[in-house]
Amino acid sequence: MRSCPSLLDDVGVDLEGGWAQNGKVRLSQTELKPRNQQSQIGILCPVCDAQVDLPVGGVKALTLDHLAMNDVMLENLHGEGQGLVCDLCNDREVEKRCQTCKSNLCQFCCQAHRRQKKTSYHTMVDLKDLKGYSRVGKPILCPVHPSEELRLFCEFCDRPVCRDCVVGEHREHPYDFTSNVIHKHGDSVRELLRGTQPRVEALEEALAQIKRVNSALQKRVEAVAADVRKFSEGYIKAIEEHRNKMLKQLEDIRVQKENSLQLQKAQLEQLLADMRTGVEFTEHLLTSGSDLEILITKGVVVERLRKLNKVEYNTHPGVNDHISFSPQEKAGQCHGYEVYGAINTKEVDPAKCVLQGEDLHRAREKQTASFTVLCKDATGESMGRGGDNVHVAVLPKDKKDSPVRTMVQDNKDGTYCVSYTPKEPGLYTVWVCIKKQHVQGSPFTVTVRRKRRPHLGVFHCCTFCSSGGQKNARCACGGTMPGGYLGCGHGHKGHPGRPHWSCCGKLTEKSECTYIGGPSTSTSLLRTVAL
Repeated sequence: MRSCPSLLDDVGVDLEGGWAQNGKVRLSQTELKPRNQQSQIGILCPVCDAQVDLPVGGVKALTLDHLAMNDVMLENLHGEGQGLVCDLCNDREVEKRCQTCKSNLCQFCCQAHRRQKKTSYHTMVDLKDLKGYSRVGKPILCPVHPSEELRLFCEFCDRPVCRDCVVGEHREHPYDFTSNVIHKHGDSVRELLRGTQPRVEALEEALAQIKRVNSALQKRVEAVAADVRKFSEGYIKAIEEHRNKMLKQLEDIRVQKENSLQLQKAQLEQLLADMRTGVEFTEHLLTSGSDLEILITKGVVVERLRKLNKVEYNTHPGVNDHISFSPQEKAGQCHGYEVYGAINTKEVDPAKCVLQGEDLHRAREKQTASFTVLCKDATGESMGRGGDNVHVAVLPKDKKDSPVRTMVQDNKDGTYCVSYTPKEPGLYTVWVCIKKQHVQGSPFTVTVRRKRRPHLGVFHCCTFCSSGGQKNARCACGGTMPGGYLGCGHGHKGHPGRPHWSCCGKLTEKSECTYIGGPSTSTSLLRTVAL
């Protein structure tokens, strides 16, 4: 890091104490101690944010950026010299520059400069004539000997020095003129620069890639956002259209039900009016008419009352208020979008619901049994949807306090699959209720038998074939063959004439084995043939 007086002034650094007053240059320690007790302090470069250890001499000891100072000078020259003050009086604006001592002078100091015998021969140039120059900086003077220019380079200390330095502090150090050593040191810097430049190019390429990816990311985000908006707008329109359809359907249902109720109301009101008229006329006849008048009018009155009594009417409303909304029910597609929600007017009628399934009245211990509940409405029509609250209980008849765990699966089409696994054989009672009412056929009894016994033998055509002609092989069918064969053979005595199990003699391959072992049984395990 190089220090420039103007730069340090801009960032608010005190040259004496090395302290920063704003965020451009920050010290790593907030408390400054006396120089002899102070630990190493680091500051951050306001340009590259690199941390630099502050030398013992403070900010003044930092390397000056003479290029920056030259650039500042050129910038001020291009601005007609505004901001430049005399190097001698530090008061008036600069008008001349001494090309010999590289000093910027005001008009007064320029005249004084010429009057002095030591500087009278120096060449003065107007400030405006320097605008085409690339370097107008002052000579770099020795910080230890301010009157001497740095023209030498100490190889031991690796720093520029003046001629007073080489006879003092650097007396025995190897040194040479800067013009003689610049090639060696410049080449080392150039070599390091050549090794750094590929990294710069790599970083630039990495940043370019990041820029390209970021640009592609922005475009992709915009494209996806457009897709999201298009999808959302289409979905919203589809939902709104589906909503309007459902509201219209609901309105049609209301009109239909109200018309039905109004028609029933009109019919009942007319019937009530006719009955009241008949009743009032009859009561008036019986209370106010003479015997002869009653007998004369009796036939008409009786016929009228009989006709009124024969009129059939329903005392219950012809329609109900059952209308429900099922938000989870699929309602098909609208403009290519899947929509949900349906208006339902059907109401499940437990008395019309049906139980179906092969395992409805039989089951096996430790094996899952299942049956289906088909829900219907009062007209006997399938509900066609799910959502009904179906309760099922499976209770052992001798252990009603130990119900079997049941599972009810809603198939979303008006059917419900009920499954359970009984642990023990015996009789079980099954309750199936909807809306706290038994469905048709509930409760019912299930007989749970023992677990199906597997066959111990083989399913064969005959003992001779399955045993490979062994004479002592037997079969549960009881068949034998001449020549001392204890098992059955095709066309011989006792053969059932079809394939069968050797262990129990059953003719069905997929069946339960009925073999019962024991010395008292006529069929023993000795007859079982194993291939």
